[in-house]
Amino acid sequence: MPNGPSLVNLAATAYRVPTMTALSRKHRIEQDPRWQAVLKRDASADASFVYAVRTTGVYCRPSSLSRLPKAENVEFFDSAEQAEAAGYRPSKRLASDQTQVAAHHATLVALACRQIEGAETPPSLSQLAQQAGMSSYHFHRVFKAATGLTPRAYANAQRSRKVRSHLERGQSVTEALYDAGFNSNSRFYEAADQLLGMTPSDYRAGGPNTDIRFALGQCSLGAILVAQSARGVCAILLGDEPGPLLEQLQDKFPRANLIGADRDFERLVAQVVGFIEAPAIGLDLPLDLQGTVFQERVWQALRSIPLGSTASYAEIAQRIGAPKSMRAVAQACAANSLAVAIPCHRVVRSDGSLSGYRWGVERKRQLLEREAACEASMPM
Repeated sequence: MPNGPSLVNLAATAYRVPTMTALSRKHRIEQDPRWQAVLKRDASADASFVYAVRTTGVYCRPSSLSRLPKAENVEFFDSAEQAEAAGYRPSKRLASDQTQVAAHHATLVALACRQIEGAETPPSLSQLAQQAGMSSYHFHRVFKAATGLTPRAYANAQRSRKVRSHLERGQSVTEALYDAGFNSNSRFYEAADQLLGMTPSDYRAGGPNTDIRFALGQCSLGAILVAQSARGVCAILLGDEPGPLLEQLQDKFPRANLIGADRDFERLVAQVVGFIEAPAIGLDLPLDLQGTVFQERVWQALRSIPLGSTASYAEIAQRIGAPKSMRAVAQACAANSLAVAIPCHRVVRSDGSLSGYRWGVERKRQLLEREAACEASMPM
């Protein structure tokens, strides 16, 4: 037989030698700053990315105490959602710790909200993401999941609140626009209709040139009033008698042109009444939300509660990134003037019992019972 290694030995040797692909992957991972965070088990990087292990099919946070994998077997993702979309599953340690992750995200979002609220001009997405230690893409998703608003929408709502507050205090339009962070008249007037639902001078004067259509009706819950501005439905009120509901609308828009007895608009009232009586039909209406930044965050979170489900005040506070603001959440629910469209009736106490409702606890009970029955009757 010829001298030298056999074919079997050559094959075994070749098998033991790492391929150039594996070597290059190992080098690339080791040069990635995220790998250093994994080696250090850096908890401050937990909100920035997760790493997945090809050989086990699981993903972990950088601070995970699991056995460190080989660099060539690692893959990085900006979020757990991306890792799961790629086919990885959370490690047992990570799966049992999702509550802590949610709390950490809530803290970061709350800090971002305070930064937006305190800034003269809205910070950019990249600035907010850098402060949170996340990529812009991941921060955008985390912020929207917590507040129901994108960072840009949150900043616009904050400026809307400032503009309304300054105009209601009697400031001139020019003073209001600069105090709210607008650098030029043109930019302010371009956004005025979206921010106020009317021109700034009309809003300051109580809406004298604003048309608001309304109609009164009856449903199984009593009297109902639906009103709509040019931007969308601005009021859905419930009560025992129609007179007080109309007075509430007049108080909200003291100098607006209130237009009733419009047959076309009465069809909208019928749509709202239909939803109250049969929630399964759904209710998709353009809304003219008019509240503070915090209130709009709460209202957006309420709209995410599915039909037939409820959430506690504490859960809503957690979702909007303000876990200690249960009382403020309750106040935002009480300030809601869009009954059923903003489903504040789906918010209950932590023990599941019913608490106050702007239009009466008994109406709240009836709405929840109908929605639960509707959900139970729907095919699986």
